Amino acid sequence: MFEKMRNKLRAAGRADRPKNMAVFVDGPNILRKEFNIDLSQVKRSVSKFGKIKIGRVFLNQYASNKLVEAVVNQGFESLITVGDIDVSMAADAVEAIYNPAIDAIVFVTRDSDFLPAIVKAKRNGKETIVVLVEEASAASLKNNADHVVLLKKAEVKK
Repeated sequence: MFEKMRNKLRAAGRADRPKNMAVFVDGPNILRKEFNIDLSQVKRSVSKFGKIKIGRVFLNQYASNKLVEAVVNQGFESLITVGDIDVSMAADAVEAIYNPAIDAIVFVTRDSDFLPAIVKAKRNGKETIVVLVEEASAASLKNNADHVVLLKKAEVKK
């Protein structure tokens, strides 16, 4: 009973301020030449939901120095992982779920590997947002997130 009341009071105190978001970008799946998606496009697409307080782009060991620099220049933290980045990204997302200063969890990805983290976020009262590339989108993420943003593949500049 007291837990419910405390949660209601917390929610009431947050109602008049923008939501604090944690944004997790699946770099190898999103930042690809064929999609021509840049992080400023991602930032614009989620800005209507709140303020980015945690912004992390997960990259594998093959990421170029130029890509890492571009990530940092866009205001994101780059995390380089050897091998598949999914476990590191999911672990960081779960940590953000338990951060009381974060109201919404955002996944920028193309696959359903992060569905368990989305479900956990929702169970813990966090708003969930997925940002997908329209051509390759996981149905399970679309059907489970509170909000879905579809990025349009930009024209490739020659």
